[in-house]
Amino acid sequence: MTKQDIPNNFQQSVCLQCGYNMIGEMPDVCPFCGAGHEQFMAWDVVEKTYLVTTRVVNCAVSQLLSVPKLGLEHAAYRIETQVGAVWIDAPSAFNRTLAPVQTILFTHHHFLGASNQYRQLWNAQVSLHEQDAKHRLVSLFDIDQRFTEDFSHNGIEAYHVGGHTPGFTFYVYRDTLFICDYVFLTPVGMRFNPYGPTLETKQQARRIYDIISAKTLRTVCGYNYTAHFADWLPGFERLLG
Repeated sequence: MTKQDIPNNFQQSVCLQCGYNMIGEMPDVCPFCGAGHEQFMAWDVVEKTYLVTTRVVNCAVSQLLSVPKLGLEHAAYRIETQVGAVWIDAPSAFNRTLAPVQTILFTHHHFLGASNQYRQLWNAQVSLHEQDAKHRLVSLFDIDQRFTEDFSHNGIEAYHVGGHTPGFTFYVYRDTLFICDYVFLTPVGMRFNPYGPTLETKQQARRIYDIISAKTLRTVCGYNYTAHFADWLPGFERLLG
């Protein structure tokens, strides 16, 4: 599919308050954060206004974020595997000049970004856990693979843990952990994501810990940060109590 194949009349808008992409007719309020329609911007205007920039994390991984910052946009990450390029999550802004990927693997359903447009442009395969793919916010997005078990793709290890959302899945590639927004880094220290079931989030963090503590990891890729694993892990251990 060529760059010209994204139709000019493609109906999609983006909430400037949270970065959520809305497919189809523009609603009165954002279905994710509740912002009014005056906070929405058409996707093609977003493309001209927000530049998805790439920052190198390590030799295999780079971080993608919009400049200027687009609402609560979660960072997406590009992994250069030996088989082909893969994204973990997707940017909120659609920039057709980005280098293509073969696969988009999602951690959870809260920020699917402009994944449907990138999927159409590159004929990419989109994967999301079945439990999150059933959510009403996902209904208009194309999901090619609704997985239910842990799996490996191009050397990327996927671990379904639930907790923050029923289908929350974290990923590991070589020595890099992709934890998205399961935990936040704040000025007073690490905390669990409060936008989800508190008890389940803490309980399933133990499964995350059991998996990652058995691995040799160096880098953590979060929803708006990257960190050295050795510095990040003590904060996570404190949350476990």
